[in-house]
Parts: sequence; structure tokens; C-alpha cells
Amino acid sequence: MSQTATCPARYDDLLALPEHLVGEIIGGELHTHPRPAPKHARAYSALTGTLWNPYDNGTGGPGGWWILDEPELHLGDDVLVPDLAGWRRERMPALPDTSWFELAPDWVCEILSPSTARTDRVLKMPRYASAGVAHLWLIDPDLQTLEVYRLDTAHDAPHWLLLDSLEGNATVSQPPFDAIEFPLSDLWA
Repeated sequence: MSQTATCPARYDDLLALPEHLVGEIIGGELHTHPRPAPKHARAYSALTGTLWNPYDNGTGGPGGWWILDEPELHLGDDVLVPDLAGWRRERMPALPDTSWFELAPDWVCEILSPSTARTDRVLKMPRYASAGVAHLWLIDPDLQTLEVYRLDTAHDAPHWLLLDSLEGNATVSQPPFDAIEFPLSDLWA
């Protein structure tokens, strides 16, 4: 279950959290949730495994990406921790020396759970859009769905366009990773 502090959060508040909690600062508020449940962890581990060789390592795919689990993003005043994120190496040739990233990723994936779905959708999605994240995937292991979004910047304010919704064992070949195909069912426990 997510807890929200009422006082303005500072980075020291994140450092003081117990190890079993993931903390984020969103809009000046501290948000915490427990480490992922097994279905959640399985989904992001399986997706990392699927994307790693063709995109991060360049084996059997185009390469040219950094794919990371739970990177800490410092986007303006917000500190966000997506389940997965990817950067094109042409934009970020080397990983930073810090334990966080100030450059917005090119792709973010959030694995939804009952304790994080509201935060991921209502609070984090608009911040990813404002930061210029080009692609967003939302995966729900309980519903066995994948929602694929692309950032639309043609209007006054950037907003998300839903490109596709997949479920069950559908074949996934979606931007920005449409050079490969994999069964969505590979992500389910």
C-alpha cells in the first residue's frame, strides 16, 4: 500500500527509508510502496531478459540501447523509479557516474500492481510526458495486459497516445522495440 507524507519531501527522506520500501518524490510528496510482489517481479525480469540481448547487447537485434531495472530518475524536482527504462546510446553514450539519471529515458515501463497503479497512471505518466520520454509501456500482470503509448508533442502540452492494447498471449512487436517479436505470455508467472 502506498503511503504519502504531508511535509515537503527531501532526498534525505528517500535515503532514510527501510530497504523493503521503494520511495519516490512526486510533486514534493514522498510516496512509498513495498518491493514488488512475485508476479510483478517476474514480469519485469522476463521483459528485461527479452529485451537485453537484442537491444542492450546487440545480439539478434539492432542494439544501441541501455536497458535498466529500477533506475532512479531525477526529472526536475521529481525523483521517480520506473520498473524498467531504456536510453538510446546515441543520446546517452555512457552511463553516468552518479547513482541516478538526470537525462530522461527514451522508454519507460511500469508494471502495475494494486498498490502502484494509481501513482503510475495519475502521477507519473504526466511527469514522464513533461520530461520528454518518447515511449511508455504499462504492464498489468493480474489482467495480463500491455498498453503501449507514444508521446505526442504536436499540441501545446505533450500527452500520451495509446498505440495498442494487448492481452494474454498476443504477439508483441511494439515501438520502440518492434524489431523483435515475443509472446506476451512470456511475462506471466
